[in-house]
Amino acid sequence: MKSPSSKLRIVVLGYIVRGPLGGLVWHHLQYLIGLQKMGHEVFFLEDSDDYPSCYRPGLFELTTDASYGLKFISDISGQYLPGIKWAYYDAHRLQWHGSTREDTVSFCRSADILLNLSGSNPLRDWVLKIPQRVFIDTDPVFTQIRHLTDAGAATLANQHNCFFSFGENFGRQNCSMPDDNLKWKPTRQPVVTEIWQAPPGNPKAKWTTVMQWDSYQKREYKGKIYGMKSSSFDPFFELPLLINESFEIAMGSATAPKDKISSRGWIIKDPLAVTKTPETYKDYIRSSKGEWSVAKQGYVAACSGWFSERSCCYLASGRPVVIQDTGFSAFLETGRGLLCFTNTEEAVAAINEINSNYPAHCNSARHIAEEYFDYRKVLNNLIEKTFTAAL
Repeated sequence: MKSPSSKLRIVVLGYIVRGPLGGLVWHHLQYLIGLQKMGHEVFFLEDSDDYPSCYRPGLFELTTDASYGLKFISDISGQYLPGIKWAYYDAHRLQWHGSTREDTVSFCRSADILLNLSGSNPLRDWVLKIPQRVFIDTDPVFTQIRHLTDAGAATLANQHNCFFSFGENFGRQNCSMPDDNLKWKPTRQPVVTEIWQAPPGNPKAKWTTVMQWDSYQKREYKGKIYGMKSSSFDPFFELPLLINESFEIAMGSATAPKDKISSRGWIIKDPLAVTKTPETYKDYIRSSKGEWSVAKQGYVAACSGWFSERSCCYLASGRPVVIQDTGFSAFLETGRGLLCFTNTEEAVAAINEINSNYPAHCNSARHIAEEYFDYRKVLNNLIEKTFTAAL
């Protein structure tokens, strides 16, 4: 067995062709670019799965037609994935795109680690023999409930042999994440800070965020409800009326009561314009004063410790983040650059604190990204724990 310090061959399973949106893509790119910068040989592999899974921005539908997503990944691969091979397997048409089936299977035969981001891909025969198969849970609480209530999801999870979760509080006394009998280890979003410029922020710019009002239906488990951001937002409807600041939300989801939200002073922006490409997403963040956002109610209710990959991008851009606490304040540095809240009064106080010395909070935001989310620290930790678990 190779050691964690060796040059490894790593297959990353993800969701770019099926989810061709700027924010979601950055979540993946930072794994791929980070692992490559660390000297590993990286292969990005995506599978259509066996249901209509391809999202087409603007049409708001899931289909089996991957043409939009294939053009998207082809367009960005030259800039963001030089030297990284990729393949998309279309199970509906039994077709391969990007790398050939032969090249893909050959790489998988000699791969050391498989990273299945968000457990978003089925494990076909060509990846099942990779010795270390890692499930990375980016949706804590909801992932565990799926494993406990959906036999297919549980079967997929158990094809892996190492488990990491963005729910960093899992197993701690104050955390009520359901136990699905998998040995979850803590991890977080890696950030390649070299590709995130942090120009001086504009204190007169808008506070922004990018969010889905309802990502999917709320879940119930053992009599407890775990909701979406829609269930978290209600106490904060009046925030723009309480403080002289501009708040803008690039908001998706057909269920969002956009007229009601706008009537309270929130600015609603078309999320498709923001997330069209990795660059439009990056530019939107840089043009912001900072991020203000709620979290999924389920993350908060369970005290999961989840922290947003989107918020990491704001921090790396030197933009302060004011975000609802999910329990992450137990292990992340807060108070400068990153401030958390549990109610409206705390949210207002956090914004006032940032306004008292905005440049210093911008500098601290970047520091937090470098200190807590730097890809070398996050990915080395993940790889070392993966090898330790295999012993």
